[in-house]
Amino acid sequence: MIAFELQETRPLVLDAKFPVTALALSALLLGAGSAAAQNAPAPAASSAKPKTAASHKAAPHKKPTKPAAGKRGAVQKDGTPDVVTYGQREDVVRLGRSLAEQQGLDADWVLAQLAQARYQPSVARLVMPPAAGVAKNWQAYRARFVEPQRLREGQRWWQDHERWLDLAEARWGVPASVIVAIVGIETFYGRQTGGYKVIDALATLSFDFPSGRSDRTPFYRDELAAFLRWCNQEKRDPQSVRGSYAGAIGLPQFMPSSIQKYAVDFDGDGRIDLDTHGADVVGSVAHYLAEFGWQRGLPTHFGVAPPVSVSDRATLLSPDILPSFSAKQMGDLGAQLDPAGQAYDGPLALVELQNGDNAPSYVAGTRNFYVITRYNWSSYYALAVIELARTLRQMRPPAPIPSPAASLPGA
Repeated sequence: MIAFELQETRPLVLDAKFPVTALALSALLLGAGSAAAQNAPAPAASSAKPKTAASHKAAPHKKPTKPAAGKRGAVQKDGTPDVVTYGQREDVVRLGRSLAEQQGLDADWVLAQLAQARYQPSVARLVMPPAAGVAKNWQAYRARFVEPQRLREGQRWWQDHERWLDLAEARWGVPASVIVAIVGIETFYGRQTGGYKVIDALATLSFDFPSGRSDRTPFYRDELAAFLRWCNQEKRDPQSVRGSYAGAIGLPQFMPSSIQKYAVDFDGDGRIDLDTHGADVVGSVAHYLAEFGWQRGLPTHFGVAPPVSVSDRATLLSPDILPSFSAKQMGDLGAQLDPAGQAYDGPLALVELQNGDNAPSYVAGTRNFYVITRYNWSSYYALAVIELARTLRQMRPPAPIPSPAASLPGA
């Protein structure tokens, strides 16, 4: 779910809550690359024997050394030997001790885990924004997800987890089709969950965030803390957990803090498994969307033709994907909503999606459209989820009609 590394044309209007799921889709938005490329496995980074979460005693540390000059922002090959081992850097040791105190963790165990983390240059490359000047293309973006193989896998995954999908929809109001579509786009139903050691990815972004873009070091340090706390609580070996280049985990690609805030033990077996248990994946995705304000039965968007006036169009586009205008206000500014949109009494957002050299596409997004963007800060992502969900739903066989005899008393 990285969800929030994808760049929009205009500044996004963010929710008060901080979405923490992730999927690297920047290259896809530009029509180059794939989700598989973004989650490509990193080569083995260390031959050190992993320590389990229960192993709280660390080997004696060498005297800390200062970080190598110029390390931050350096982009090398993943096989390049470490200039500085994280366990020997003063800044890492200081943060590790502070993190351990804040999270109530054993400091020696935390430092032992960080000492085994390795800088991954490909992580630093992937977190960078896409090259400027390349036109976005909604139609190309859509075609990468609404395609035969993903549709076949989506139908199978829906059938395999139908019971849990029905229960989640009944409890949280999130349609089964939307849940299935999100899992399909995030990880192709578990095929592309990422091959990076999560601790390597988060350490790289916590201690050596690349220059050349807005610095998100504090965010990733919070995620590193959440990851170590989660591993300690779940008795997981931090050196064995793998995920995306941004540290997202499992079929729904939850960031570590999202796992702790939104993941649920939906099948009641006493543990939360986002890797193999479809029930927990289904429940966690539905719960996440519900927590961000999903409204049962509310459409995600309506059809709309944008205003002809450039200034009126700019006015409607200025709040970006945050629903801010009534249907009447949109009409007064020259937008032509479809009949359902004209009858809608809630706030709407004019959403623009570029199509390369062709004319843009537009939709009028509701609150539920905005909620999907809390999973990934992109209108392209949200509409891809909606389109994949719609197509999957249309492919479902019709529900059997009960026979008259089945409704008779005692039948």
